[in-house]
Order: sequence, then structure tokens, then C-alpha cells
Amino acid sequence: MRLDQLNFHHLFYFWRVAKLGHLTRAAEELHTSQSAVSAQIRQLEDRLGEALFAREGRRLLLTDTGQLVLAYAENIFGLGQEMLGRLQGRTAGITRLRVGSVATLSRNYQENWIRPLLSDPSVVLTLESGLLEGLIARLVQHQLDVVLANETVPTDPDRPLHCRFLGSQPISLVGPASRWAGTTLRLPDDLDGLDIVLPGPRHALRTQFDALCTSAGVSPRLRAEVDDMAMLRLIARDSGWLTVLPEVVVQDELRAGVLVKVGHSNALQERFYAITTPHRHRIELLENLMATSPDEA
Repeated sequence: MRLDQLNFHHLFYFWRVAKLGHLTRAAEELHTSQSAVSAQIRQLEDRLGEALFAREGRRLLLTDTGQLVLAYAENIFGLGQEMLGRLQGRTAGITRLRVGSVATLSRNYQENWIRPLLSDPSVVLTLESGLLEGLIARLVQHQLDVVLANETVPTDPDRPLHCRFLGSQPISLVGPASRWAGTTLRLPDDLDGLDIVLPGPRHALRTQFDALCTSAGVSPRLRAEVDDMAMLRLIARDSGWLTVLPEVVVQDELRAGVLVKVGHSNALQERFYAITTPHRHRIELLENLMATSPDEA
């Protein structure tokens, strides 16, 4: 059977009967007769070549095929309800939020940002990571609702985007507590010749740090450069080297006392942005997340 032979009206009737578990109640909800609903479902079964329900006394039970078809029907009609809700400006029911984040962004920061949604049973989250340009392309095609980044995007009249500043934080120098507890170093002045781990060249912070070291005439001994913040966190925790990074990346290790802050620099800042498209249909919960940072960059 081809997709163009699938009758979604029949599938909808099946979905309501399966959800309600009762033919009569489904017919009442659909404002039609019980025999009409039965006929629609039989036609769907004939098309699929499989029984969807089995009778046990007065009860209707889903067959294995019925369970499988129900799972797909839930996605099809659930997304349909979500679409109508978005178009009509309603927030009732399930809201799907699709968030992209650049690969160099701290996963701790991303989790902190979406934390208000984690306890909301009406929200379904889709989280993706990748390169900024690829994420922006998906955003423009409406495959993502927002992109979290630590850099802005160039102005392009052919691709209008809203770039909202969410906040910033100074960069810290951290090291294992077993070696560096009680020590304070100036960043970058005291780093000459010390073993150090840095964010990779694609990270917005790296250019700032290299320029600062060049101005101060300081040459740390680079031991690793890491684009992925999750890996940078592991190396900071396990290598024994000093690491330059945003504190949010290692917030758990700092709280636990595994790592200590050895120094920081207000001259080095990681800035966080939420990038969206100026589309008409807004997502209320996304607006609420960005409401605490109303300034647009």
C-alpha cells in the first residue's frame, strides 16, 4: 500500500476509538453512528491487511499491529493539534520546543537555560548541537525554534534574524584542588610556561585569550585545545593541568571541591545569545525564557 492510498480520515476514527477504548463513546465524540465508525475502521484494516482490534467479550483490545498503528497515529494527530494550537495562538496541550546549540557552548549552560521547562509535563524538547552555520540554516527553514550561541551572526538583509543577548560571564582559570587549593594566579600574567588547556580555535573565547597573552608577552605551554565543552570539562577534571574556561562548564566539580578557581579575568567574557527568526507565530514558553534578557544585539 502506498502513502497516497492511506485514508487519514479512517486513521483518525481508529485513533479516537483506540484512545477512548470504547466504540460508542468515540461515535458520540465524533457525532456519528457506531456503525459508521466500525465501517471506517474495517476499511482501514482492509487497506492495511491487518486486524487492529480484537474483541474480548464487550471489550475492544488492540492487537500488536493496532498498538504499532496507534503509536504512529499519536505522533501524526498530536503534531496536528500542536500545529493548530500554534496557528491559533493557544498554549493548551503539548508544546514542542526545538533548541539548537553550537557545539562549543557549555551543556551545563544549555541545561540551566531550559531548566524551567524540565518539570513541565506539557513540553516536549528537541535538543541538537552542531556548527553555527548549519544550525542557522535549519532555523531559517523552521526546523529549529531557537539557536543558542556564544557569538552573534553577521547582518544579512536576505536572512533576517533576531539575536537576543542573554548574558555573559567572566572566564576563569581552574585546576585540581589537590595541587592548586589556596593558590591565586593572575590571568594571563602568571601563566608563562605553565601547562594549560584551552577551548579550541573555533570558540569565541579563544581569540580573546590569544590576543590577551600576546599583549602581555606571555606564552603558556599549550597541552590541549578542545572544542567540545563536555570533553573540556572531563580534561579539566582528570588531566591535572590548568584550564581556561567559563565556570558554568565545571560548576559541579567546583561545588564538589574537585576543582578550584585559581584566577579569573574580567577582560575575557563569554557572551550568550538566543537567535530566532522574525516569524509571526510565537512560542510563549520560548518568549518567557528570553524575557529576562530583553535587549537584542
